[in-house]
Amino acid sequence: MNSLGIFITIGTFYLFSKIYEKRKTFYLNPVLLSIITIALFLHITEIKYETYMESAQILSFLLGPAVVSLAIPLYKQRGIIKAYSKQIFFGIVFGGALAILSAFYVAKILGGTPEVLLSIAPKSITTAIAIGVSEKIGGIPALTAVLVILTGILGNAVGIEILNISKVKDKVARGLAMGVTSHGLGTARIILDDELSGAVSGLAMALNGIFTSLILPYLIKFLK
Repeated sequence: MNSLGIFITIGTFYLFSKIYEKRKTFYLNPVLLSIITIALFLHITEIKYETYMESAQILSFLLGPAVVSLAIPLYKQRGIIKAYSKQIFFGIVFGGALAILSAFYVAKILGGTPEVLLSIAPKSITTAIAIGVSEKIGGIPALTAVLVILTGILGNAVGIEILNISKVKDKVARGLAMGVTSHGLGTARIILDDELSGAVSGLAMALNGIFTSLILPYLIKFLK
């Protein structure tokens, strides 16, 4: 039981990754299918989520070093990133603000309660920051965490396809789009396609987290 979580997680992801390699379509995305499969497995076998997470805690621990490792492509591509520093700055400001406003107003049009609106506003930043921001502005942290994860899964599954359909070919722009909208999971996907895009995505993910955490508490006062 001590290694159950590791075996299930790695085995399931490996299986779906092989399937995805043969037919690269968004509905065969290995991250999405792995989450659904593991959730169904735990439900059917009645294994408690806490038990699963305890046995997979080494993978949770490795998440930190994995995020830090994004500094490697960032350092290697520092020259290009420095040359595009202005574009990256304005891309984060515009993209971060648009991510907040679009989520807020779409939820408002659909009849979301004030608590839901406040919870969905920080959905495009990484979970750890989003939960703190949600709590500060009066949202529901647990709901925010779910929305952040769903946003990341969606970006990981269809982000690249949307960029391709939209004919966005510039590597810096592609990285900005993925990092600002779908944080870590989006970055994990695009870095497999191109190192420069992955480096920009990782930088955008970090800077958008800072930008959103600073501006959202004040922006919410205006939106209310």
